[in-house]
Amino acid sequence: MPGTSRDLTRLRTAITAFFALDGFLFAGWVVRIPAIKHQTGASAGDLGLALLGVSAGAVLTMTLTGRLCRRYGSHQVTVVCAVLLSLSVALPPLTHSVLALGSVLLIFGAAYGGINVAFNSAAVDLVTALHRPIMPSFHAAFSLGGMAGAGLGGLVAGSLSPTLHLAGLAVVGLLVTAVAAPTLLRNEPPSAPTLLRNEPPSTPAPAPSAPATYRRPQGRTRGLVIVFGLIAGCTAYGEGAMADWGALHLEQDLDASSGVAALGYTCFALAMTIGRLSGTALLERLGHGRTVVAGGATAAAGMLLGSLAPSLWAALLGFAVTGLGLANLFPVAVERAGTLAGPSGVATASTFGYGGMLLGPPAIGFMADWLSPPVALTSVAVLAAIATLIGVATRRAVPN
Repeated sequence: MPGTSRDLTRLRTAITAFFALDGFLFAGWVVRIPAIKHQTGASAGDLGLALLGVSAGAVLTMTLTGRLCRRYGSHQVTVVCAVLLSLSVALPPLTHSVLALGSVLLIFGAAYGGINVAFNSAAVDLVTALHRPIMPSFHAAFSLGGMAGAGLGGLVAGSLSPTLHLAGLAVVGLLVTAVAAPTLLRNEPPSAPTLLRNEPPSTPAPAPSAPATYRRPQGRTRGLVIVFGLIAGCTAYGEGAMADWGALHLEQDLDASSGVAALGYTCFALAMTIGRLSGTALLERLGHGRTVVAGGATAAAGMLLGSLAPSLWAALLGFAVTGLGLANLFPVAVERAGTLAGPSGVATASTFGYGGMLLGPPAIGFMADWLSPPVALTSVAVLAAIATLIGVATRRAVPN
């Protein structure tokens, strides 16, 4: 178990690397979706159904991963899932039918869901040990990894086939895992069993000699974990929707060129990254409750502008404001759930959260077919507003 500040710093670096790798691999897959759609001959609706494979695999795995983390430790599970994620990202371009694509995306989604529960659990343990709200910094690494993955994908899209590109990402993933894994495997999670809510937040955690054991959430605690999961789901829905449909909206509805349309997600992701990099300072200043309320309200206003504005540049501004608003909502929700109930709390909140992120793209696709892309994208604003209302209703329920 880590016993010095240097050990904790190394552990933080290793966990950060896995967050960045996750964003990098996921974004690498996302930017090749159009090419793989063409390769499989899928319609928009067919693609939506295939993308449900990612959602189904992730959601089905998350609860199981929480149990595995409780039994074997979040560090070990993180490493195993990182290997599976790195290998599975190379599978989609090997398919030539919607059914085959959906099947391999089920595997990819299972690995993606598993690693997100595992490294969020590891991060919550480290946050508890350090007694600082650094959770946004981990998610900033995810965002930076996503930007790097998307940028690299854009650069190589014209020269590398999806098969070569995603195979290269698999190699990168395995190399990063090989470098970062030893630090996790040598060190047990540093946190103690979850504090009860009537204990002072500043109470020092006793140092365990074995992996921490956690109480199963009961009664009010379980209810609060579900509430945080709802916040995570409402806000992460917007991340998934923006990743897959933001550029399409700009190109089809506002006549943007493909290059300018790509700026939409870039503006969103960059603003989200900036918001997360400043998240620790924001949480220390405002507290968790007010951060959720302010962020949700900002995201709702930004997405209404981004989806309904008749001007391209107003839409880009709306996308950026949305990214700033959503930036810290998911990290806060997962941290609060993990503080309350350990890995099972992280699993519950992550199931809602990543379920929302992964269900967002197919849901937007179906609504766009029935209505229009701009109207479909307003659902992001609606769910951000719901997260705001939940934040207002519960901000006194859990101390900061």
